[in-house]
Amino acid sequence: MNTRREFLEQSTVALAAASAMVHTSSEVQAAEGRTVTMAAIGCGGQGTSLLKTFADMPDVKIAYVCDPDEARAAKAADAVKDKQSPKTISDLRRVLDDPAVEAVTVATPDHWHAPATLLALAAGKHVYVEKPCSHNIREGRLMVEAAERTKKIVQVGTQSRSTPFIREMFAKLRDGIIGEIVVAKAWNSQRRKDIGHLQPSEAPGGFDYDLWIGPAPMVPFQANRQHYNWHWWYDFGTGDAGNDGVHELDIARWGLGVDVHPSRVAAVGGKYGFDDDQQFPDTLYTAFDYPSDGAVGHKKQLIFEMRIWSPYKQEGHDNACAFYGTNGMLILGKNGGYKLYGPGSKLIEEASGKADTQAHRRNFVDCVYSGQKPNADILNGHLSATLCHLANIAARTGRTLQFDPAKEEIVGDAEAAALVGRTYREGHWAVPKVSS
Repeated sequence: MNTRREFLEQSTVALAAASAMVHTSSEVQAAEGRTVTMAAIGCGGQGTSLLKTFADMPDVKIAYVCDPDEARAAKAADAVKDKQSPKTISDLRRVLDDPAVEAVTVATPDHWHAPATLLALAAGKHVYVEKPCSHNIREGRLMVEAAERTKKIVQVGTQSRSTPFIREMFAKLRDGIIGEIVVAKAWNSQRRKDIGHLQPSEAPGGFDYDLWIGPAPMVPFQANRQHYNWHWWYDFGTGDAGNDGVHELDIARWGLGVDVHPSRVAAVGGKYGFDDDQQFPDTLYTAFDYPSDGAVGHKKQLIFEMRIWSPYKQEGHDNACAFYGTNGMLILGKNGGYKLYGPGSKLIEEASGKADTQAHRRNFVDCVYSGQKPNADILNGHLSATLCHLANIAARTGRTLQFDPAKEEIVGDAEAAALVGRTYREGHWAVPKVSS
Protein backbone atom coordinates (compact mmCIF):
# COMPACT_ATOMS: atom_id res chain seq x y z
CA MET A 1 0.00 0.00 0.00
CA ASN A 2 1.32 3.45 -0.89
CA THR A 3 1.94 5.75 2.05
CA ARG A 4 -0.17 8.80 2.70
CA ARG A 5 2.85 11.00 2.03
CA GLU A 6 3.40 9.40 -1.38
CA PHE A 7 -0.23 9.94 -2.35
CA LEU A 8 -0.17 13.54 -1.19
CA GLU A 9 2.97 14.15 -3.25
CA GLN A 10 1.43 12.47 -6.30
CA SER A 11 -1.76 14.51 -5.91
CA THR A 12 0.21 17.77 -5.65
CA VAL A 13 2.20 16.95 -8.78
CA ALA A 14 -0.96 16.06 -10.72
CA LEU A 15 -2.72 19.28 -9.73
CA ALA A 16 0.31 21.37 -10.62
CA ALA A 17 0.51 19.68 -14.02
CA ALA A 18 -3.18 20.31 -14.66
CA SER A 19 -2.78 23.98 -13.72
CA ALA A 20 0.18 24.31 -16.09
CA MET A 21 -1.88 22.80 -18.91
CA VAL A 22 -4.65 25.37 -18.30
CA HIS A 23 -2.24 28.28 -18.69
CA THR A 24 -0.40 26.71 -21.63
CA SER A 25 -3.61 26.18 -23.60
CA SER A 26 -4.65 29.80 -23.12
CA GLU A 27 -1.23 31.16 -24.07
CA VAL A 28 -1.01 28.99 -27.20
CA GLN A 29 -4.40 30.23 -28.43
CA ALA A 30 -3.42 33.84 -27.74
CA ALA A 31 -0.10 33.41 -29.53
CA GLU A 32 -1.98 32.11 -32.56
CA GLY A 33 -4.18 35.19 -32.52
CA ARG A 34 -7.33 33.41 -31.40
CA THR A 35 -9.62 35.17 -28.95
CA VAL A 36 -13.05 34.45 -27.52
CA THR A 37 -15.13 37.55 -26.76
CA MET A 38 -17.24 36.98 -23.66
CA ALA A 39 -19.75 38.76 -21.43
CA ALA A 40 -20.56 38.15 -17.78
CA ILE A 41 -24.29 38.05 -16.98
CA GLY A 42 -24.75 38.20 -13.21
CA CYS A 43 -22.06 39.81 -11.05
CA GLY A 44 -22.52 38.42 -7.55
CA GLY A 45 -19.86 36.37 -5.79
CA GLN A 46 -19.84 33.45 -8.22
CA GLY A 47 -20.31 35.67 -11.26
CA THR A 48 -17.34 37.80 -10.26
CA SER A 49 -15.25 34.69 -9.62
CA LEU A 50 -16.01 33.49 -13.16
CA LEU A 51 -15.26 36.94 -14.53
CA LYS A 52 -11.84 37.08 -12.86
CA THR A 53 -10.86 33.63 -14.11
CA PHE A 54 -11.82 34.32 -17.71
CA ALA A 55 -10.32 37.83 -17.59
CA ASP A 56 -6.98 36.26 -16.66
CA MET A 57 -6.94 34.14 -19.82
CA PRO A 58 -4.83 35.78 -22.56
CA ASP A 59 -7.16 34.48 -25.27
CA VAL A 60 -10.39 35.81 -23.71
CA LYS A 61 -11.73 39.34 -24.11
CA ILE A 62 -14.42 40.49 -21.67
CA ALA A 63 -16.73 42.88 -23.51
CA TYR A 64 -19.49 43.40 -20.91
CA VAL A 65 -20.46 42.87 -17.31
CA CYS A 66 -24.23 42.79 -16.90
CA ASP A 67 -26.30 43.02 -13.72
CA PRO A 68 -29.55 44.80 -12.75
CA ASP A 69 -27.69 46.11 -9.69
CA GLU A 70 -25.56 49.03 -10.92
CA ALA A 71 -23.22 48.86 -7.94
CA ARG A 72 -22.55 45.16 -8.47
CA ALA A 73 -21.81 45.63 -12.16
CA ALA A 74 -19.43 48.50 -11.41
CA LYS A 75 -17.67 46.53 -8.68
CA ALA A 76 -17.22 43.54 -10.99
CA ALA A 77 -15.78 45.69 -13.78
CA ASP A 78 -13.42 47.29 -11.27
CA ALA A 79 -12.22 43.85 -10.17
CA VAL A 80 -10.72 43.18 -13.62
CA LYS A 81 -9.71 46.73 -14.61
CA ASP A 82 -6.01 45.89 -14.56
CA LYS A 83 -6.48 43.35 -17.38
CA GLN A 84 -9.78 44.11 -19.11
CA SER A 85 -12.05 47.08 -19.86
CA PRO A 86 -15.59 45.72 -20.05
CA LYS A 87 -18.64 47.93 -20.43
CA THR A 88 -21.24 47.81 -17.64
CA ILE A 89 -24.86 47.25 -18.60
CA SER A 90 -28.06 46.20 -16.83
CA ASP A 91 -30.18 44.54 -19.54
CA LEU A 92 -28.86 41.24 -20.91
CA ARG A 93 -30.69 41.84 -24.19
CA ARG A 94 -28.17 44.55 -25.06
CA VAL A 95 -25.38 42.03 -24.53
CA LEU A 96 -27.02 39.40 -26.70
CA ASP A 97 -27.68 41.95 -29.46
CA ASP A 98 -23.93 42.46 -29.94
CA PRO A 99 -22.69 40.08 -32.67
CA ALA A 100 -19.11 40.43 -31.39
CA VAL A 101 -20.02 38.52 -28.20
CA GLU A 102 -19.37 34.83 -28.79
CA ALA A 103 -19.98 33.44 -25.30
CA VAL A 104 -21.58 34.42 -22.01
CA THR A 105 -21.44 33.34 -18.41
CA VAL A 106 -24.78 33.09 -16.61
CA ALA A 107 -24.36 33.43 -12.84
CA THR A 108 -27.74 34.92 -12.04
CA PRO A 109 -30.35 33.78 -9.52
CA ASP A 110 -31.64 30.31 -10.42
CA HIS A 111 -34.88 31.59 -11.95
CA TRP A 112 -32.86 33.35 -14.68
CA HIS A 113 -30.52 30.42 -15.52
CA ALA A 114 -32.71 28.81 -18.18
CA PRO A 115 -34.26 31.98 -19.64
CA ALA A 116 -30.86 33.66 -20.04
CA THR A 117 -29.29 30.52 -21.48
CA LEU A 118 -32.13 29.97 -23.96
CA LEU A 119 -31.98 33.60 -25.10
CA ALA A 120 -28.20 33.39 -25.46
CA LEU A 121 -28.36 30.19 -27.50
CA ALA A 122 -31.03 31.71 -29.73
CA ALA A 123 -28.68 34.66 -30.27
CA GLY A 124 -25.89 32.30 -31.34
CA LYS A 125 -23.79 32.46 -28.15
CA HIS A 126 -22.02 29.68 -26.26
CA VAL A 127 -22.95 29.53 -22.56
CA TYR A 128 -21.24 28.75 -19.27
CA VAL A 129 -24.20 28.50 -16.86
CA GLU A 130 -23.89 28.11 -13.13
CA LYS A 131 -25.42 25.24 -11.23
CA PRO A 132 -28.14 24.18 -10.94
CA CYS A 133 -28.62 24.69 -14.66
CA SER A 134 -32.37 25.15 -14.26
CA HIS A 135 -35.03 26.34 -11.84
CA ASN A 136 -37.26 23.34 -12.67
CA ILE A 137 -37.29 20.11 -14.66
CA ARG A 138 -39.19 21.44 -17.66
CA GLU A 139 -36.70 24.28 -18.16
CA GLY A 140 -33.81 21.85 -18.03
CA ARG A 141 -35.28 19.83 -20.89
CA LEU A 142 -35.73 23.02 -22.95
CA MET A 143 -32.04 23.82 -22.39
CA VAL A 144 -30.95 20.36 -23.58
CA GLU A 145 -33.09 20.68 -26.70
CA ALA A 146 -31.84 24.21 -27.44
CA ALA A 147 -28.19 23.18 -27.15
CA GLU A 148 -28.80 20.28 -29.53
CA ARG A 149 -30.69 22.50 -31.95
CA THR A 150 -28.17 25.38 -32.03
CA LYS A 151 -25.02 23.20 -31.82
CA LYS A 152 -23.55 25.62 -29.27
CA ILE A 153 -21.42 24.72 -26.26
CA VAL A 154 -23.17 24.76 -22.88
CA GLN A 155 -20.98 24.05 -19.87
CA VAL A 156 -22.58 23.73 -16.41
CA GLY A 157 -20.60 24.99 -13.41
CA THR A 158 -20.15 21.62 -11.69
CA GLN A 159 -16.37 21.86 -11.67
CA SER A 160 -15.70 18.43 -10.20
CA ARG A 161 -16.25 17.10 -13.72
CA SER A 162 -12.90 18.67 -14.69
CA THR A 163 -11.01 17.84 -11.48
CA PRO A 164 -8.10 15.45 -12.16
CA PHE A 165 -8.15 13.43 -8.94
CA ILE A 166 -11.90 12.78 -9.23
CA ARG A 167 -11.70 11.83 -12.89
CA GLU A 168 -8.80 9.47 -12.15
CA MET A 169 -10.58 7.82 -9.23
CA PHE A 170 -13.80 7.36 -11.19
CA ALA A 171 -11.85 5.63 -13.94
CA LYS A 172 -10.75 3.15 -11.26
CA LEU A 173 -14.37 2.73 -10.14
CA ARG A 174 -15.31 1.85 -13.71
CA ASP A 175 -12.53 -0.74 -13.69
CA GLY A 176 -14.16 -2.38 -10.66
CA ILE A 177 -11.77 -1.38 -7.89
CA ILE A 178 -14.59 -1.75 -5.31
CA GLY A 179 -16.69 -4.21 -7.28
CA GLU A 180 -20.20 -3.39 -8.45
CA ILE A 181 -21.37 -0.08 -6.96
CA VAL A 182 -24.90 -0.58 -5.66
CA VAL A 183 -25.49 2.52 -3.50
CA ALA A 184 -24.09 6.06 -3.51
CA LYS A 185 -24.70 8.63 -0.80
CA ALA A 186 -24.22 12.40 -1.10
CA TRP A 187 -24.33 14.80 1.81
CA ASN A 188 -24.48 18.55 2.27
CA SER A 189 -23.74 19.27 5.92
CA GLN A 190 -22.83 22.87 6.75
CA ARG A 191 -24.05 25.96 8.57
CA ARG A 192 -26.01 28.59 6.68
CA LYS A 193 -27.42 31.82 8.07
CA ASP A 194 -30.86 32.54 9.46
CA ILE A 195 -32.44 35.13 7.10
CA GLY A 196 -34.93 36.40 9.67
CA HIS A 197 -38.49 37.61 9.19
CA LEU A 198 -38.99 40.75 7.09
CA GLN A 199 -41.82 42.64 5.41
CA PRO A 200 -41.92 44.10 1.88
CA SER A 201 -40.20 47.46 1.39
CA GLU A 202 -38.93 49.77 -1.32
CA ALA A 203 -36.16 48.44 -3.56
CA PRO A 204 -32.85 50.27 -3.12
CA GLY A 205 -31.72 52.85 -5.65
CA GLY A 206 -29.65 51.63 -8.56
CA PHE A 207 -31.31 48.20 -8.46
CA ASP A 208 -33.69 47.44 -11.33
CA TYR A 209 -36.06 45.18 -9.45
CA ASP A 210 -38.42 44.66 -12.39
CA LEU A 211 -35.50 43.40 -14.47
CA TRP A 212 -34.29 41.20 -11.61
CA ILE A 213 -37.73 39.55 -11.29
CA GLY A 214 -37.73 38.86 -15.02
CA PRO A 215 -40.15 36.09 -16.06
CA ALA A 216 -40.89 35.00 -12.48
CA PRO A 217 -44.20 36.11 -10.93
CA MET A 218 -44.04 39.69 -9.66
CA VAL A 219 -43.95 40.02 -5.88
CA PRO A 220 -43.09 43.07 -3.76
CA PHE A 221 -39.42 43.68 -3.03
CA GLN A 222 -38.24 42.18 0.27
CA ALA A 223 -34.66 42.60 1.47
CA ASN A 224 -34.17 39.00 2.62
CA ARG A 225 -34.86 37.57 -0.81
CA GLN A 226 -32.42 39.84 -2.64
CA HIS A 227 -28.70 39.06 -3.03
CA TYR A 228 -27.89 35.42 -2.18
CA ASN A 229 -30.99 34.94 -0.02
CA TRP A 230 -33.07 34.37 -3.14
CA HIS A 231 -31.79 30.77 -2.87
CA TRP A 232 -34.39 30.03 -0.17
CA TRP A 233 -37.55 31.14 -2.02
CA TYR A 234 -39.62 28.93 -4.32
CA ASP A 235 -40.02 31.54 -7.07
CA PHE A 236 -36.32 32.32 -7.40
CA GLY A 237 -34.14 29.52 -6.00
CA THR A 238 -33.91 25.78 -5.50
CA GLY A 239 -32.93 25.63 -1.82
CA ASP A 240 -29.56 24.31 -0.73
CA ALA A 241 -30.23 21.08 -2.63
CA GLY A 242 -29.77 23.15 -5.80
CA ASN A 243 -27.35 25.67 -4.36
CA ASP A 244 -24.64 23.36 -3.01
CA GLY A 245 -26.11 19.87 -2.88
CA VAL A 246 -26.15 19.67 -6.67
CA HIS A 247 -22.35 19.38 -6.66
CA GLU A 248 -22.46 16.25 -4.52
CA LEU A 249 -25.51 14.85 -6.29
CA ASP A 250 -23.71 15.24 -9.60
CA ILE A 251 -20.61 13.47 -8.27
CA ALA A 252 -22.73 10.71 -6.69
CA ARG A 253 -24.70 10.08 -9.88
CA TRP A 254 -21.49 10.11 -11.93
CA GLY A 255 -19.75 7.62 -9.64
CA LEU A 256 -22.84 5.42 -9.39
CA GLY A 257 -22.81 5.19 -13.17
CA VAL A 258 -26.42 6.15 -13.90
CA ASP A 259 -27.14 8.34 -16.93
CA VAL A 260 -30.93 8.29 -16.68
CA HIS A 261 -33.49 9.75 -14.27
CA PRO A 262 -34.66 7.79 -11.22
CA SER A 263 -38.08 6.16 -11.30
CA ARG A 264 -39.08 6.60 -7.66
CA VAL A 265 -38.24 9.34 -5.15
CA ALA A 266 -39.02 9.46 -1.43
CA ALA A 267 -38.08 12.33 0.89
CA VAL A 268 -38.63 13.57 4.41
CA GLY A 269 -37.60 17.02 5.50
CA GLY A 270 -38.61 20.47 6.59
CA LYS A 271 -37.61 23.41 8.79
CA TYR A 272 -35.81 21.85 11.76
CA GLY A 273 -33.09 24.41 12.46
CA PHE A 274 -34.20 27.87 11.31
CA ASP A 275 -37.26 29.87 12.33
CA ASP A 276 -37.15 32.38 9.49
CA ASP A 277 -38.69 33.17 6.10
CA GLN A 278 -36.92 30.38 4.19
CA GLN A 279 -39.41 28.29 2.21
CA PHE A 280 -37.17 25.32 1.40
CA PRO A 281 -36.20 22.64 3.94
CA ASP A 282 -33.11 23.17 6.06
CA THR A 283 -33.10 19.41 6.74
CA LEU A 284 -33.73 16.84 4.03
CA TYR A 285 -33.26 13.11 3.49
CA THR A 286 -34.02 11.75 0.03
CA ALA A 287 -33.77 8.32 -1.60
CA PHE A 288 -33.71 7.90 -5.39
CA ASP A 289 -34.45 4.49 -6.89
CA TYR A 290 -32.98 3.40 -10.25
CA PRO A 291 -34.72 0.07 -10.92
CA SER A 292 -33.10 -0.73 -14.29
CA ASP A 293 -34.75 -4.00 -15.42
CA GLY A 294 -35.62 -4.91 -11.83
CA ALA A 295 -33.17 -7.79 -11.62
CA VAL A 296 -31.02 -8.23 -8.51
CA GLY A 297 -27.61 -6.79 -9.25
CA HIS A 298 -28.94 -4.28 -11.77
CA LYS A 299 -30.78 -1.91 -9.43
CA LYS A 300 -29.10 1.21 -7.99
CA GLN A 301 -29.90 3.58 -5.13
CA LEU A 302 -28.77 7.15 -4.51
CA ILE A 303 -29.23 8.84 -1.12
CA PHE A 304 -29.00 12.56 -0.37
CA GLU A 305 -28.68 14.04 3.12
CA MET A 306 -28.84 17.80 3.78
CA ARG A 307 -28.47 19.70 7.04
CA ILE A 308 -27.71 23.40 6.60
CA TRP A 309 -27.70 24.21 10.33
CA SER A 310 -24.88 21.74 10.99
CA PRO A 311 -21.65 22.99 12.70
CA TYR A 312 -19.74 19.73 12.21
CA LYS A 313 -18.38 17.50 9.47
CA GLN A 314 -19.49 14.02 8.45
CA GLU A 315 -16.86 11.39 7.61
CA GLY A 316 -14.31 14.23 7.69
CA HIS A 317 -16.16 16.34 5.07
CA ASP A 318 -18.91 18.92 5.24
CA ASN A 319 -19.98 18.07 1.67
CA ALA A 320 -18.97 14.75 0.13
CA CYS A 321 -20.02 11.38 -1.28
CA ALA A 322 -19.71 7.72 -0.36
CA PHE A 323 -19.81 4.84 -2.81
CA TYR A 324 -20.69 1.38 -1.54
CA GLY A 325 -19.51 -1.49 -3.73
CA THR A 326 -19.64 -5.24 -3.44
CA ASN A 327 -15.90 -5.30 -2.73
CA GLY A 328 -15.14 -2.02 -1.00
CA MET A 329 -16.11 1.58 -0.24
CA LEU A 330 -14.97 5.04 -1.36
CA ILE A 331 -15.36 8.27 0.65
CA LEU A 332 -14.72 11.28 -1.59
CA GLY A 333 -14.90 15.01 -0.92
CA LYS A 334 -14.43 17.41 -3.83
CA ASN A 335 -12.41 19.73 -1.60
CA GLY A 336 -10.77 17.15 0.65
CA GLY A 337 -9.66 14.15 -1.36
CA TYR A 338 -10.61 10.52 -0.85
CA LYS A 339 -10.14 7.32 1.10
CA LEU A 340 -10.60 3.96 -0.56
CA TYR A 341 -11.40 0.90 1.54
CA GLY A 342 -11.35 -2.77 0.61
CA PRO A 343 -12.97 -5.78 2.30
CA GLY A 344 -12.89 -5.62 6.09
CA SER A 345 -12.73 -1.81 5.94
CA LYS A 346 -9.02 -2.00 5.11
CA LEU A 347 -7.67 1.35 3.89
CA ILE A 348 -6.00 0.65 0.57
CA GLU A 349 -5.55 4.13 -0.92
CA GLU A 350 -5.97 7.80 0.00
CA ALA A 351 -5.10 11.21 -1.41
CA SER A 352 -5.89 14.86 -0.93
CA GLY A 353 -7.42 17.03 -3.63
CA LYS A 354 -9.52 20.07 -4.43
CA ALA A 355 -12.06 20.89 -7.12
CA ASP A 356 -10.26 22.51 -10.04
CA THR A 357 -12.36 25.52 -11.00
CA GLN A 358 -9.74 26.91 -13.38
CA ALA A 359 -9.52 23.68 -15.38
CA HIS A 360 -13.31 23.56 -15.67
CA ARG A 361 -13.58 27.09 -16.95
CA ARG A 362 -10.70 26.53 -19.33
CA ASN A 363 -12.44 23.42 -20.63
CA PHE A 364 -15.33 25.64 -21.68
CA VAL A 365 -13.13 27.98 -23.72
CA ASP A 366 -11.26 25.07 -25.31
CA CYS A 367 -14.57 23.51 -26.34
CA VAL A 368 -15.71 26.80 -27.87
CA TYR A 369 -12.63 26.53 -30.12
CA SER A 370 -12.86 22.81 -30.82
CA GLY A 371 -16.61 22.17 -30.81
CA GLN A 372 -16.08 19.15 -28.59
CA LYS A 373 -18.51 18.22 -25.81
CA PRO A 374 -17.55 19.94 -22.52
CA ASN A 375 -16.86 17.99 -19.35
CA ALA A 376 -20.14 19.10 -17.75
CA ASP A 377 -22.45 19.28 -20.75
CA ILE A 378 -26.03 20.43 -20.39
CA LEU A 379 -27.51 16.91 -20.47
CA ASN A 380 -25.45 15.88 -17.45
CA GLY A 381 -26.33 19.18 -15.80
CA HIS A 382 -30.02 18.52 -16.42
CA LEU A 383 -29.89 14.96 -15.07
CA SER A 384 -28.24 16.13 -11.84
CA ALA A 385 -30.38 19.26 -11.41
CA THR A 386 -33.47 17.09 -11.79
CA LEU A 387 -32.42 15.19 -8.66
CA CYS A 388 -32.52 18.48 -6.73
CA HIS A 389 -35.92 19.37 -8.15
CA LEU A 390 -37.40 15.94 -7.42
CA ALA A 391 -36.05 16.00 -3.86
CA ASN A 392 -37.63 19.42 -3.29
CA ILE A 393 -40.96 18.34 -4.81
CA ALA A 394 -41.09 15.16 -2.73
CA ALA A 395 -40.35 17.12 0.45
CA ARG A 396 -42.82 19.87 -0.44
CA THR A 397 -45.69 17.46 -1.10
CA GLY A 398 -44.73 14.93 1.57
CA ARG A 399 -45.33 12.05 -0.83
CA THR A 400 -43.30 9.42 -2.65
CA LEU A 401 -43.05 10.31 -6.33
CA GLN A 402 -43.39 7.95 -9.26
CA PHE A 403 -41.37 9.49 -12.09
CA ASP A 404 -41.43 8.55 -15.77
CA PRO A 405 -37.76 8.99 -16.85
CA ALA A 406 -38.54 9.06 -20.57
CA LYS A 407 -41.42 11.55 -20.46
CA GLU A 408 -39.98 13.48 -17.46
CA GLU A 409 -43.38 13.45 -15.80
CA ILE A 410 -44.57 12.67 -12.27
CA VAL A 411 -47.24 10.01 -12.55
CA GLY A 412 -50.46 9.76 -10.51
CA ASP A 413 -50.05 12.96 -8.49
CA ALA A 414 -51.45 16.11 -10.10
CA GLU A 415 -50.15 18.47 -7.40
CA ALA A 416 -46.60 17.16 -7.66
CA ALA A 417 -46.79 16.96 -11.47
CA ALA A 418 -47.56 20.69 -11.64
CA LEU A 419 -44.22 21.42 -9.94
CA VAL A 420 -42.25 19.86 -12.79
CA GLY A 421 -42.68 23.26 -14.45
CA ARG A 422 -43.54 26.69 -13.09
CA THR A 423 -45.87 29.68 -13.46
CA TYR A 424 -44.42 32.62 -15.40
CA ARG A 425 -45.13 36.32 -15.46
CA GLU A 426 -47.66 36.71 -18.23
CA GLY A 427 -46.31 38.29 -21.41
CA HIS A 428 -42.72 38.75 -20.20
CA TRP A 429 -40.10 38.76 -22.97
CA ALA A 430 -37.91 36.15 -21.25
CA VAL A 431 -40.55 33.44 -20.72
CA PRO A 432 -38.98 30.25 -22.16
CA LYS A 433 -40.48 29.18 -25.46
CA VAL A 434 -41.40 25.53 -25.97
CA SER A 435 -39.37 24.08 -28.86
CA SER A 436 -41.19 22.78 -31.92
